[in-house]
Amino acid sequence: MIYRQSKVPERVLFISFLLTGLIFLFAPQRLTNKFQYTFVRVFCRPLSIGRDILLSASGLMASAEGSTTDFVSRERYDKLHNHLANMTEWLKQERRKVETLSGLRNRTVWKGAKFVLADIITASTNGLHCELIINRGEEDGLAVNQFVLAEDSIVGTVSNVDTRTARVRLITDPGSKIPIKIAQLSKDRIMQGTGKDSAKVKLVPTKFKINTGDIVFAQKKPGFLSTPVIAGTVAQCESSKENPLLWDITVKPACDIASLTEVTIIIMNPR
Repeated sequence: MIYRQSKVPERVLFISFLLTGLIFLFAPQRLTNKFQYTFVRVFCRPLSIGRDILLSASGLMASAEGSTTDFVSRERYDKLHNHLANMTEWLKQERRKVETLSGLRNRTVWKGAKFVLADIITASTNGLHCELIINRGEEDGLAVNQFVLAEDSIVGTVSNVDTRTARVRLITDPGSKIPIKIAQLSKDRIMQGTGKDSAKVKLVPTKFKINTGDIVFAQKKPGFLSTPVIAGTVAQCESSKENPLLWDITVKPACDIASLTEVTIIIMNPR
């Protein structure tokens, strides 16, 4: 059996579509609305499936793009995390330093003075040289003979200054000689370090009553110290073996110098 393929003439097909379009054009609106609603009900499910597939594909593409722009490598993350930790700790240290310096500046006796907070690089607290090396120098306004504070007490004076570092001669250094005043003694005396975590005050007549625990003040010095500041306390007082008419006074520092991590330099006439 031979099947013949029927072929509709193009002219007939065109006329059919044209007549169908004219019918829909001039048909009443209620009829065309019914036709539209019927079309939506029939093809609603297939159209919704296609739309879901398109949205899913768009979401996957956005995620792929976000993974390259919103995220960093583990190495980069660790570096940023460490940087944040360092900056946070640095800010805490700077805030504490500001609070310390603000407390000193608020005292009327220090009006006009400048304070420089310095970290201790190395420390030697026993022997022939009792000194500190600090991380401040000429660039910070330091100069020789400036007094150095720690825990609100004098611990030494600046003995040498470089551009960014300086040496502090402690009051326990054998080469340290500073004018002092003991509470019950009206006249100034010189306190000299012993090199053994202490200092000595000599040439004090036994007629003056000196007791263990008496406060020893570093005497004021024009241009360097505007008011007496505690430097230590009397640890021992006994008659001198060389001259029984004089006291042999041992002074211990007012703070534990060996445990210090930072000091404050007093600049009385800042530029």
